[in-house]
Amino acid sequence: MSNERKIIMRAVDIHKWFGSLYAVRGVSLDIYEGEVIGIVGDNGAGKSTLMKILAGYYKPDKGEIYVDNKKVEFNSPHEARELGIEMMYQDLSLVSTMNVVRNFFLGKEITGKLGFLNMNKMKEETKKALENIGLNIPKLELRVDELSGGQRQGLAFSRSYYFKKRVLILDEPTNNLSVKETNRVMNFIQSLKSLKISILFVSHNLFHVHEAADRIVVIAKGKKIGEFLKSEISVNELASLITTGS
Repeated sequence: MSNERKIIMRAVDIHKWFGSLYAVRGVSLDIYEGEVIGIVGDNGAGKSTLMKILAGYYKPDKGEIYVDNKKVEFNSPHEARELGIEMMYQDLSLVSTMNVVRNFFLGKEITGKLGFLNMNKMKEETKKALENIGLNIPKLELRVDELSGGQRQGLAFSRSYYFKKRVLILDEPTNNLSVKETNRVMNFIQSLKSLKISILFVSHNLFHVHEAADRIVVIAKGKKIGEFLKSEISVNELASLITTGS
């Protein structure tokens, strides 16, 4: 990668054991600003464990993590979020019975001098953030369970942008979505990239990863066995590498 690009997060020689299970074996990874990195590998390869370490869910047993060239130790996901690093799961952490605006500001509501919710301001800010990633939800009063899968993804993505996330880890973001909704999610990812948010895209769908990613990292048996620019490897070559594990 070009030396002119800014590395915002770095994992160095990360190891993790769960009893006798050696889940992550000396993985290092540099994350550049505004980059989409695909993370691929078979079930049990160690992808999810590595991502949870980066997001503060697990502490590495060995290795170091740096943010803006400063060594950090995350004791919880909250501490990672405070530095702008967040993992987005398939459930998106949305409350299905609450409307779009309330979900957008969940836990971070805007209030007036007397402590009452400033719904007009919250609605205005939600609309702006959705538009910034190219999503139009005409009725912000709709409950989340009335939205499509793609709209729910967009709501979660726009929230990450608004609250100044710097690294967003996506866990199977296109799983169980229609072709139309998948295309929308892929567009959202590119919108976040243009806003200088870095994306770690974890998925079993190699076609989606290859389309979205600038760089692809292959994990097998806890080790990083390959790292490629998208132009350097095809989907078929990725599949072969994952299958052989070497």
